[in-house]
Amino acid sequence: MATSIRIASPLRLLGPVALHAVLSRHFFRVWGLDHQRRDSLFVNMLRLRAICPFSWRLFQFRTCSCKPLISQMIMCTDEEQVFDLIEKNKTILSEKQVECAFNILWQFQNQKTSFLKNVECIRDHPQFLTLHNVATSQKEFVNDDTLVNVLYITQQCATVTHDLVAALVTEAWRRLERFDINVLSKFSSCLVYQHLYFSPLMGKIADIVHRNLETIEDLRSLSVLMVSISSLISQRFQEQLVHKTGHLFDTTDSSQVNVARRIVQFLRNTKYSYYPLLERCNKVFLHNMNHLDLDSISKILSLYHSLQFHSFEFIKMANKRLTEMIPLFDHPDGFVKLFVALGPMAGPEEKKQLKSTLLLMSEKLTSQQALAVMGAMEEMESRNSHLIKKIASILYKHLDTYKPIELLKITQALIFLHFQSKELFVKLRELLLSYLKISVIPSEISILVYTLSILPSPHLDEVGISRIEAVLPQCDLNDLNGFATSVLRWIHYDHTYLDNTTGKQLKLLQKLDHYGLQRLQKCNSLNLLQEELKSLKGDWFAESLIEETVATLQRLMDEINYKNVAEISSFISRTNYLSTLLLDRIASVVIQQIEKIHPLVIPGIIIPFSGLNYDPPQSDEFFRICIQYLNSYLSELDPLMLVFLGYSLATLGYFPEDLLKAIFNIKFLAKMDSQLKFLCSSLNMKVQFRLMELNRAVCLECPEYQIPWFHDRFCQQQYKDISSVTGTQQRIYEMLAEVLGGTNRVRASVLTPYYHRIDFECILDKRKKALPYGSHNITLGKLPETNGESNTQITGSRLPPEAERIALEFLDSRAFCRNIPHLKGKSALKKRQLEILGYHVIQIPHFEWNSMALSTKEARMDYLRERIFGEGKS
Repeated sequence: MATSIRIASPLRLLGPVALHAVLSRHFFRVWGLDHQRRDSLFVNMLRLRAICPFSWRLFQFRTCSCKPLISQMIMCTDEEQVFDLIEKNKTILSEKQVECAFNILWQFQNQKTSFLKNVECIRDHPQFLTLHNVATSQKEFVNDDTLVNVLYITQQCATVTHDLVAALVTEAWRRLERFDINVLSKFSSCLVYQHLYFSPLMGKIADIVHRNLETIEDLRSLSVLMVSISSLISQRFQEQLVHKTGHLFDTTDSSQVNVARRIVQFLRNTKYSYYPLLERCNKVFLHNMNHLDLDSISKILSLYHSLQFHSFEFIKMANKRLTEMIPLFDHPDGFVKLFVALGPMAGPEEKKQLKSTLLLMSEKLTSQQALAVMGAMEEMESRNSHLIKKIASILYKHLDTYKPIELLKITQALIFLHFQSKELFVKLRELLLSYLKISVIPSEISILVYTLSILPSPHLDEVGISRIEAVLPQCDLNDLNGFATSVLRWIHYDHTYLDNTTGKQLKLLQKLDHYGLQRLQKCNSLNLLQEELKSLKGDWFAESLIEETVATLQRLMDEINYKNVAEISSFISRTNYLSTLLLDRIASVVIQQIEKIHPLVIPGIIIPFSGLNYDPPQSDEFFRICIQYLNSYLSELDPLMLVFLGYSLATLGYFPEDLLKAIFNIKFLAKMDSQLKFLCSSLNMKVQFRLMELNRAVCLECPEYQIPWFHDRFCQQQYKDISSVTGTQQRIYEMLAEVLGGTNRVRASVLTPYYHRIDFECILDKRKKALPYGSHNITLGKLPETNGESNTQITGSRLPPEAERIALEFLDSRAFCRNIPHLKGKSALKKRQLEILGYHVIQIPHFEWNSMALSTKEARMDYLRERIFGEGKS
């Protein structure tokens, strides 16, 4: 049916947009069409020329005006063009067009680099309010996907229209149960953006996920939800999520880096180093390394650091990728992120280039960028005084904008880097004290007090002490330990105010002891306790709480299982406290549940047995099972881990051949050398020492393996100067000379073959008489001559028949377990190896040498005669 339309003369005066609106309303009224079909209908108007009796010239429309509004939006090239269309069509906007406008505006932002983004141009534009009004008025009629999309994009544009956000969130809450998994995940990320981690609404989302977990098959959406609800879930629900994630992981496209990153973020949020998932995610990152940008690599490195997950392959590839990016960034936004990510693992030349470039742009750094740089410089152990001073000046300028935890980071970094500025530290103290007066959160007060205590000339007045006392009942063990460490530091350093405050500080220590003991006695969950014990250290804990802590662990030790056995082992290693009950339980759990324990944690479980020199009742079975289990994973374990594992087993007298063959070969050692470049200097040296000690142990105790000794040059570098003797050593040397018959019959600070260092050495003939040293022997404080060959014997050191070489070792408290006089593994290993070298080893414990019974010189000399000759007085 042809329809005749006559254009009234007043309409000829209308512009194309107004005419478009009038005609649209006319057609809606005639045919009863809704707004959502308006665009398609308007396109059909182009065909009216064939059926309408009026001249098309009356419309004078531009070509683009004839297209549907959504099509016009899609063709826009910048934000202004989109807002132009919004202004011209604001009276007829539909919810789909509003959603389209939001999407396109956000696409423009995503296409820009981070430092070119300008959300203000969107947020402050008048037509953004138009979009806001339409979205608010039509929120009840839009579908679920559109509703959440508009909320998401509105938030990403940093809009200040809180009423719109509130209205959309309220509407979404009303529909929550009917959301599909994709919409639910996006809505949860909107709540995270508003920091609603602990809100009832987030709790409702967690409940929906829990009820529907079995039916969820979309890992992308699930990973978003896992991160969003991670603050609210129980340990049981956490394990269910991890299990479900592992099940779905194989169905995921390996190029989906963001999914893997969110899974790692979830593990970080829940403090769960679940190695099977971490390894699978790591493989995704390695497979896609060439496509990872700076943001992705930076985030992954940060997550790995938090989880203490070490992947040499990722570090090596990330280092190469980031190094290639150095010339690409000439703006602080990008370069600071590169500096923080690459700096700690960069080589010398790259570090120099990073620092020089950063110095040029240092004037443009923001407060947060300066903070990030200072933290990276601390990690890099930087000694560039000019750059340190420059960054410190920026920190000083913005000091009053930092939060307490940030002030702690600044203080620690400045002290570590040996920066000195009275003005800066005075201002820091003033800020910390001002925060302390108003803070009510125990953990924050603990941070503030600790930061004050590490400043030069630490002191806290009575007001500060009262703030601590007020929050003690609410504190966990970490907070109490932080307070105690700070108080002990004040007592030690605070001389000016000693008379006024010492009494109150001592009373405060007593209160800390009371609350610490009370918390331990009330504890009835091993998992909760181990969370608080993870980072505990310091003199106060060791002296005041260690006994009660171990008693609590023993009370709860039936809860030790394959999930927490590594954490309990780590605690015992850190404290050096020998609890045979706990170690026996650990060994039993490992024997029974070895298949459930990830191989990466086995070396850490062995460490307390090695360090404390303890063999459990089932020692042979325990160590045999551990060694057999690890043999299948030797090619997958990190080189550093293999070295530490080999040393731990060697300390206990175990030398598994497969492990030693895996370590002592050219390929492995080359790989380890390449890895050492990425370590800080202290860890680098520790690894090299452990490899040397393992090499020495194998050469001395397992010569049948024919593994060569290749650490002569390393040891000569480390023992260049061994002639320094302490005052105590000098006094003992003089007593020994008197006991043995002269200074030429005893040597101090001696290096043995294979570079064991012993305190004192003498030689006794068959009649127990000390022999004098000849000129052909090593003199005090000198290295043995090697003539370019391995130092496996001392030239001219052949002894007369039936004579024996005596090694006297004075053992301080570090050689023994904390709670009992039981020799630790390192000292036991040294004694065993010295005996293999032909020494008769006399170990003199500090608790005997410093006892009241040996308080006089005569008593000590009698003691030495008894130990050396087996008699009281000569």
